Amino acid sequence: MSKPKTISTDDILVMLCSSVTKVLTAATGTQVGYSPMVQKITRTCLRPDIGCFVLFDGGFSGLVIINFSAQSAMEIYRSYMMNMGMPESELASVHTSDEVANMLGELMNQIVGDFTGNVGSELLVSINQNQPKMLTINKEVMVSIDTNLDRPQARRVAFTTARRNVFYMELAIDRTEFIKLHEFEREEVDPDRILAEQAKGAAARSKAESPVLVDTALLDELGL
Repeated sequence: MSKPKTISTDDILVMLCSSVTKVLTAATGTQVGYSPMVQKITRTCLRPDIGCFVLFDGGFSGLVIINFSAQSAMEIYRSYMMNMGMPESELASVHTSDEVANMLGELMNQIVGDFTGNVGSELLVSINQNQPKMLTINKEVMVSIDTNLDRPQARRVAFTTARRNVFYMELAIDRTEFIKLHEFEREEVDPDRILAEQAKGAAARSKAESPVLVDTALLDELGL
């Protein structure tokens, strides 16, 4: 009998790192990578210049923090907006702008959304995320999960942008292991297919609800 496969909290961390690189690379059109060396830390903090955090709970609870330097925040912001077709002349010029914070919050939401989707597919566990919170700060602010964790673990990972600017992600999670007892089929989720089906359904409903054009000349001939 083969030994059951075990998925640890560090495996879950790798899933989260993959979501960060996937979302930011796609959004900015530039390459974002992370260090294979991970730090074990004893506490999670929001750090200068922009800190963003999200709590999630469900099958297991955790806290995700991403701390951007001013340089990394502006690079990601500018690359994202220009990749969306925004003229460079219309972009914010400082990292304290609300536009920068809103954009990073949107990307953080996409990152954790991708992560929760992968957790559901890979581990068959459902977790829910809160709305991301953004803070522009000039000193460290300690953040913890408002729940009792039996054996909390915290990790810190360094990410690098295309222009070699660095930002950090911190994860706090209860130490846990998932043991796969037997093979199972994963439900593959194709976002493009879902959007196409929704568009097709909307078009069909619109066609069904559209008024029927009647030939009035024919009705006159029939005396109606």
